Amino acid sequence: MKVRFAALSAALFGATLCAPALADTTDVKTQSWVYVKKKGNHCNDDPNCMNRYHPAIKPVARAKPGQLILFETRDALDTEFTANSEPKDIGAVDLNLVHPITGPVYIEGAKRGDVLAVTLVDVEPDEYGYTTVVPGFGFLRDIFTKPFIANWRLNRLEAVAPEIPGVAIPFNGFMGTVGVLPGAPEVQDILKREKDLGAAGGIALPPQPTGAMPKDVCGPGGSHKDECLRTIPPRENGGNMDVKQMVVGTTLLLPCFVDGCGLFVGDVHYAQGDGEVAGTAIEMGAKVTVRTEIRKGMASLMKHGPHFEGGSQLKKLEPDAFYATVGYPLKKAGEIPPYSSYIDGKIMGPLTNLSEDLSLAARSSLMSMIDWLVQTKGYTPEQAYVITSVACDLRIGNVVDVPNYAVSTICPLEIFKGKK
Repeated sequence: MKVRFAALSAALFGATLCAPALADTTDVKTQSWVYVKKKGNHCNDDPNCMNRYHPAIKPVARAKPGQLILFETRDALDTEFTANSEPKDIGAVDLNLVHPITGPVYIEGAKRGDVLAVTLVDVEPDEYGYTTVVPGFGFLRDIFTKPFIANWRLNRLEAVAPEIPGVAIPFNGFMGTVGVLPGAPEVQDILKREKDLGAAGGIALPPQPTGAMPKDVCGPGGSHKDECLRTIPPRENGGNMDVKQMVVGTTLLLPCFVDGCGLFVGDVHYAQGDGEVAGTAIEMGAKVTVRTEIRKGMASLMKHGPHFEGGSQLKKLEPDAFYATVGYPLKKAGEIPPYSSYIDGKIMGPLTNLSEDLSLAARSSLMSMIDWLVQTKGYTPEQAYVITSVACDLRIGNVVDVPNYAVSTICPLEIFKGKK
C-alpha cells in the first residue's frame, strides 16, 4: 500500500512539474477594450485631443457598441498647475485652450438620427486637482475679482487642500464634458444664434482659431477655422454640461448628428456642487471608462438637449446633514447683475425686486451661504466661494410664485472635518 501511494504521489508531483502554469485570475480577460490614450504634455502635442467642435474633425479611434472605451483625459484648462501652484500662476491660463477633450471616437453602426447611450463605468482620478477663481469668470465674477487657487490632494475616498483647511470633499467623479460632434446643419444654426446673441450684447464666444485643435481643421490655417465651435457652452450635442448627477452607473443619451456620432470625453470633475459657481469644480485629469449602446432612430425625442437615466445613484449624492439658505430675486437699487448687463438698465437699475428671475434668486441664495460660511466657519470669502463651488448645491424651489421665484443653496455639513 505504501509503495502504491508513493508511486501515485510521484506521478502526480511529476505531472505538476510538467503541466503548463495556469494564468493568475488577473490575467483572465472577459472584456473587449478600446484605449484612447494621451500623448505628449498638452493638447497641442496630442493627436487624440481636440478643443473645438466641427463635423470635419476626423475620428481618432473606432469602437463597437458594447466595447469598453477607456479615455485618458486632461484637466479642463490644459494647465501646468502643480500641488504648489499659487494665485499668481492663474495669469498664465490661456482660455483659448479650453477644453482639451479626448476623441472623437467613431461608434460603428451609429447613424445620424440615432441615440448613443453612454454608460459611465469608471472614473480613475489623478492624484492632483485644483479649483480656481479666474478674474472675469464665474457666477459672482463682479464680486470675486482676484485670482485664487485650491490645490487638492486626491484619492478615491476624499479630496483635501491646504488652502481650504478643515474640509474633506467625498469622491463623486463625473465627466464635466461629454458629447458627440454636431452636424453641418447644427453648426450653422449655432453660429447664427450665437452671433445674434453677441450682437445684442449678450455673452457669446465666436470661433477662435488661436490655440484651436485640431490645427488642420480649426487652427489659424485650418479648413474650417471660422466654423469650429468653442467648448465652453453646452449645446444640443452635449459638451460642457457639468451635471454632477451623471456619475458612475448612469447612462447619458446623446442624439447623433453625424454617422459614427463622434464621441468625446474630457473636463473630468472629482466633485462639484450643483452650479459650479466659482467657474471650476475640483478639476483633474482622469481615466474614464464608458460603454456605448445604439438606440436606433430615437434622436427625435431629444429636441432641446441630451437626456440621462439611472437607478439609485442620486441617493449617494444627497447630504447626511445640511445647512441651507433661500434666495429671491431681490437686489439693491442701482445694481445691475452682470448676467443682465446687456438688457436695458434704465428699467432694471432702480428696481429692488425683479420679476421671475431665477439667476438673481440663485445669486441671493449663494451670497447668503457664503456669508454663513464666513461668519460661522471662519473662512475667507474666497475660501467660502470655492467650498460652494465644489460641494454646495443650488436647487430651484419654485418657478410659479410670481414675482419671487425661490432658489436654495444646500451645503453638506459632513465635509467639515474639524476646526481650522
